[in-house]
Amino acid sequence: MAKWKLATATLRRHLQSPSPTISAFKDPTKSLSSAAHQCTRSYSTAQTDDSRGKWLTLPPFSPTIDGTAVGKDLLSDGDSVKASTDNSKTTALRWILRCRPDLPRTLVQKLFRLRQVRREMSLSVDGDEPQRSQLKRVAAKESLNVGDRIYLPLSVDNDTPPTPPAKKESFKCSEEERKFVCSLVLYKDPAIIVLNKPHGLAVQGGSGIKTSIDELAATCLTFDKSESPRLVHRLDRDCSGLLVLARTQTAATVLHSIFREKTCGASAYGVKKNIKSLKRKYMALVIGCPRRQKGQISAPLRKVVVDDGKSDRITVNDNGELVSTQHAITEYRVIESSPHGYTWLELRPLTGRKHQLRVHCAEVLGTPILGDYKYGWQAHKAREPFVSSETSPTKPSSSPFGLDLDGGDISSKQPHLHLHSKQIDLPNISQLLEKMQVSSDSDISDLDSLKFDAPLPSHMQLSFNLLKSRVETCDKN
Repeated sequence: MAKWKLATATLRRHLQSPSPTISAFKDPTKSLSSAAHQCTRSYSTAQTDDSRGKWLTLPPFSPTIDGTAVGKDLLSDGDSVKASTDNSKTTALRWILRCRPDLPRTLVQKLFRLRQVRREMSLSVDGDEPQRSQLKRVAAKESLNVGDRIYLPLSVDNDTPPTPPAKKESFKCSEEERKFVCSLVLYKDPAIIVLNKPHGLAVQGGSGIKTSIDELAATCLTFDKSESPRLVHRLDRDCSGLLVLARTQTAATVLHSIFREKTCGASAYGVKKNIKSLKRKYMALVIGCPRRQKGQISAPLRKVVVDDGKSDRITVNDNGELVSTQHAITEYRVIESSPHGYTWLELRPLTGRKHQLRVHCAEVLGTPILGDYKYGWQAHKAREPFVSSETSPTKPSSSPFGLDLDGGDISSKQPHLHLHSKQIDLPNISQLLEKMQVSSDSDISDLDSLKFDAPLPSHMQLSFNLLKSRVETCDKN
């Protein structure tokens, strides 16, 4: 009725005005229909401006995964584990700012005031006709449902000042270097990348570091993603083996939580806690032999500043009152002992502290890792040269980024660090995120487990062969 009255008033004004187009209103029915159409358009939501080409479409709304809660849930002892999302309501305003952080908040709020923001709504249609959708105005504080799409006018890109490009220069790789980095990839899915990191390549940049995995991943390992892979844990520069990278921010949040909760859970509960979501095994060649074939090391660690503050080292803390103490737990098992004073160990860190395995081997077991000159310098000075008929390569080949990938075995004057991240078991993060997209209350207790195994680096494999051949020679004699 209100629309009819408004249309009638509009028609009366047109008829009374001396407009040259008054001849168009000779047909009262046509005039009334035209005026009513104008009125309907002014209150329209989608019927007259539903052309998707006029709008800038944002990604469909999906709830934010609470990475910390997911990590705790995955470490739960319960049989049924529920995925966790951020239960706070996400408004249209929050979603726009999250999807388009380049848009000024004042501009987005102005769009809402001018009623220029739309939300896609589904229309139920009777019969066999396919379901249709239309655009409807949405308020800034209106909550979104999973799958909702927000539409903005195309003019927002013209009204937004261009963002100045980042001044950080991207790392440049040659084609040979790019192929080398890609050859390190052992596994890739939509959520993670798993690398077999070589000895001598730093994980993260810093003082005196020219090349790092962090930089190389951003240059060579983005593949089909717009985001650069993110670090979620660390390996020492001289340690080789499995390194997990997250391919998205959401995957990084979940993995950070898993690694963090693994350490916190082991510190609080020891081996009684069912740490089922993450398992890591390292292989190390140590100087000497532990007194026991297997055991668990529970020794707190602390950082000590040395060389007048120029460097630091980690040591076992005998004074439990120090606030900076970090609890550290490592399980070990003897794989094979050599009569020449070397032992292959399997190490399982239940916590993830800096230099944890190196310090536990050197200071607790009294068997420093071969090639660890920081924590086993005295043992290396007393070490007798390992003479073998099988000599290591004397002329190193040219390796990318100046890496020394030849030599460094047990027969070398200065062996490389013999510590290798051999195995990792972790939950299928890609499967987890897919479940979360379907339902925010998904049961994630039945997630598949991904198991990875990295072959030994050349210097450790050669050391293994040399020790084995020496033992066989002694047995024959």
